[in-house]
Amino acid sequence: MRKLLIIIPVALLLLLLCYYAFLYYVPYSEGVRSGELIKISNKGMVYKTWEGEVSQGISGAQIFAFSVLDKDKKVIEDLKNFQGQYVKVTYIERYRTFSWWGDTKYFVTNVEKEQSPHFNNR
Repeated sequence: MRKLLIIIPVALLLLLLCYYAFLYYVPYSEGVRSGELIKISNKGMVYKTWEGEVSQGISGAQIFAFSVLDKDKKVIEDLKNFQGQYVKVTYIERYRTFSWWGDTKYFVTNVEKEQSPHFNNR
């Protein structure tokens, strides 16, 4: 009986750690999107997370909402510098998220400034 009281909590802890590791290291999808960076903010009451939005359409009807992990300091600084400009973001999509990671399942891992297709230099 005593062994069972030790084995069950240890097994539950291992199961929880495996679940967390799966969500962190196994992406659902990876991709690139581009558009005008319209928002980057650090928000939250209990957990402060970095959240942003890229407008992918002229009317603003297609908004790509994303999060950035705190460890990606260069990405956060680049996003702040490119506010209001046309950018290309590389992201990974996770199966789900935790509140201390961010509000969305999409996490930006890189950002680059791009030439807007709407303002071609002819």
